[in-house]
Amino acid sequence: MHATTLSFRAGEDLAEQTRALAISMGLKSSDYIRQAVREKNELVMAQRIAALSKTLSAEHRAFNNSLEDSLADGLN
Repeated sequence: MHATTLSFRAGEDLAEQTRALAISMGLKSSDYIRQAVREKNELVMAQRIAALSKTLSAEHRAFNNSLEDSLADGLN
């Protein structure tokens, strides 16, 4: 796997907090940040899937409701 470097600017408070939390978990700062970003990505993806599922469910419900009136069509 080819590693890519990501870089960003962080305020001193965030950097110090990150270092302290990484140390408390026995991790290097880079590993802590990598894990945190991975977890955030998973959360955002789960939220996106939930939103799409809700939209699709509403569309299916509306379609099914539109068909309900036609269930008896042609049946006497």
